[in-house]
Amino acid sequence: MPTPLTFAVPKGRILDEALPVMARAGVVPEAAFHDKKNRALSFACAGNEWCEDMRIIRVRAFDVATFVAHGAAQAGIVGSDVIDEFAYADLYAPVDLDIGHCRLSVAEPRDAEGLASASHARVATKYPNLTRRYFESQGIQAECVKLNGAMELAPSLGLAGRIVDLVSTGKTLAENGLVETRVITPVSARLIVNRAALKTDPRLGALIDAFRALASVRQAA
Repeated sequence: MPTPLTFAVPKGRILDEALPVMARAGVVPEAAFHDKKNRALSFACAGNEWCEDMRIIRVRAFDVATFVAHGAAQAGIVGSDVIDEFAYADLYAPVDLDIGHCRLSVAEPRDAEGLASASHARVATKYPNLTRRYFESQGIQAECVKLNGAMELAPSLGLAGRIVDLVSTGKTLAENGLVETRVITPVSARLIVNRAALKTDPRLGALIDAFRALASVRQAA
């Protein structure tokens, strides 16, 4: 019996959009996956050709990239923001799934002084690498304060003058007295695979082909 493939999916905003795409590609989690009271993190697949030798793990978005990059999972779905933040050499993102659309942006209080003449900025973010690279490209040294949530509180509490975070509608920013001032990069969900595993396991090539075919259909629609 072949060693099971492990497919990592993120908790949170992308998952609801990812599940129908996964199902059309033949990656279907067992019923227990959908039970809100079930606190398990690893699940069998159910009812398709992939599932005899695949399991699905549900972890935090940042951890999806780590599991796949280090080979603990062979494939997964995660936002391009996470891929760009970590830039793991062993991570390959062959398919843009055209879901989970948002953007990574700079936001600040409505009455804040602009960055046009700034040489230094203190920024609250959970994306310190992307943030530093972006601000460096603008000739600004970014001092990053790492937060994992409640980013919008940082300016009002004096922790940082501005934030870098994911933005979809901008409603949360507005409710906390912030405005989006710069877009760093658009974000969408990607299929990712471990490069080393791809070279040795033909199942991953077939999996990529299944997701790539779905992406082509979406783009043609």
